[in-house]
Amino acid sequence: MIVFREPAEVPVGFGPSVVAIGKFDGVHSGHRAVIDRARVAATDAGARVVAVTFDRNPLSLLRPELCPEPLVSLEQKLRLLAGAGVDATLVLRFDEALAGLSPREFVEHVLVDALGVVMVLVGDDFRFGKGGAGNPDLLVDLGAEFGFRAAVVGDIEGGGRRVSSTWVREALAAGDVEDAARLLGRAHEVRGEVVHGLKRGRELGYPTANLSTELEGFVPADGVYAGWLLDEGVGAGAPSHAVTRYPAAISVGTNPTFDDVLARQVEAYVLDEHDLDLYGHTVRVRFTHRVRPMMAFDGIETLIAQMGDDVARVRSLLR
Repeated sequence: MIVFREPAEVPVGFGPSVVAIGKFDGVHSGHRAVIDRARVAATDAGARVVAVTFDRNPLSLLRPELCPEPLVSLEQKLRLLAGAGVDATLVLRFDEALAGLSPREFVEHVLVDALGVVMVLVGDDFRFGKGGAGNPDLLVDLGAEFGFRAAVVGDIEGGGRRVSSTWVREALAAGDVEDAARLLGRAHEVRGEVVHGLKRGRELGYPTANLSTELEGFVPADGVYAGWLLDEGVGAGAPSHAVTRYPAAISVGTNPTFDDVLARQVEAYVLDEHDLDLYGHTVRVRFTHRVRPMMAFDGIETLIAQMGDDVARVRSLLR
């Protein structure tokens, strides 16, 4: 997938394009419904599928007090968009200049001039232009003027509720990674570098790969989870074919039994691996099931016994 970081990077004559616009936080099943519709339209038109998104949530500038924690980093989002079948993504820097564009200026300079748009697909809550003055109806009118079609893709619903990034975030905050996976259409992941920790897991017989606190992705509620560790190798740019997947018992929290960890940590014990050296590697930790909430134990022996039970449960869940 081609990534453009501003409209000026798009080469002259790049179009025709079928464009899907949105924040795409999490690239959940609702977002992919828009992208799938764009792919069908692009095939009919002999065009490219282009996602237009932002380098941050617009609320971080417009209403920072209301801006939620993102589900994925920008780089994670780009990988997910590529996996959804997008040919190119234009990442717009959401700053005062972009926020100040009128709806007409946004359409003319970004969609028409840069991308050669023939069709635009948005959700029914889509707003654009200064002060959010643009809506799908205005987009249809501007399309008639500039020679492209605009269409609204209806919501994907489950249990009478619209699938949304907010719903996914709520599920993860409650530790319900299985519900989050249903909404996302895949298991949720975080990504980061393996760093040195207190090495207490090794002392207890369960050595863990500790992720840096500067990781990518929304961290689920404290607890113990079943899932997978995917090793991308040293550095962030390892090719996808180099990824090695390991079954893992995952801990999220501050280790309340010892009460000496100040920041929440994500650490993964790779089942039956005691000499695996992952320090400095970039890994993805994928959450598939919640085993139990985090809790403090009254002694080391009790904790080790529980860890043994946890690993047995994880092994059973991942069969």
